[in-house]
Amino acid sequence: MEYPADFWNERYAQEEFIYGTQPNEFFKVQLDKLDVGKILLPAEGEGRNAVYAASQGWEVVAFDISEKGKEKALNLAKEKQVSVHYEISGVLEFQSDVKFDAVGLCYAHFPENIRKQAHHHLMQFLKPDGIVIFEAFAKAQLENASGGPKNEAMLFSVEEIKEEFQQLEFEFLKEATIELSEGKHHKGKAEVIRFVGIKK
Repeated sequence: MEYPADFWNERYAQEEFIYGTQPNEFFKVQLDKLDVGKILLPAEGEGRNAVYAASQGWEVVAFDISEKGKEKALNLAKEKQVSVHYEISGVLEFQSDVKFDAVGLCYAHFPENIRKQAHHHLMQFLKPDGIVIFEAFAKAQLENASGGPKNEAMLFSVEEIKEEFQQLEFEFLKEATIELSEGKHHKGKAEVIRFVGIKK
């Protein structure tokens, strides 16, 4: 099942930030290791990672299909006194003349029928030696109530990651059991896949 813009607009319509306003912990830790540059954040939702990156001096381009997500992200950016460039776009429709130093993919679960194509499409915007920071739900997450799609085909395996990101050399790639605490929609024990990859 694909989650259309209406689904996300409805979910983001509430005042509360459903995944919180703090950056994803893995994203933050890995981003803090990098030299500041330009970063692309696809499927960025309410903007918590974009705003954090901007607060650290990154030049941020984010996109999502949800108008409500964008609205909340820009409000958060204003509150934190940072600047984020945020577009409304589907992943395959996104275009940019910029070559980015990093791409952050945090819980960007694209529909199965376009996922491989989507990841391939996004990698063209990454500079050679650019970094991908990735965290998303693994197949085993289906057994947990801490968030994520209820469609196994939208969840990840290590083998699928290797297949879908052939342009990358993995600094590390692993499945892990973690405790999520990101707003009310990402809370509790979770099975995730994390990687840091460098574009060949």
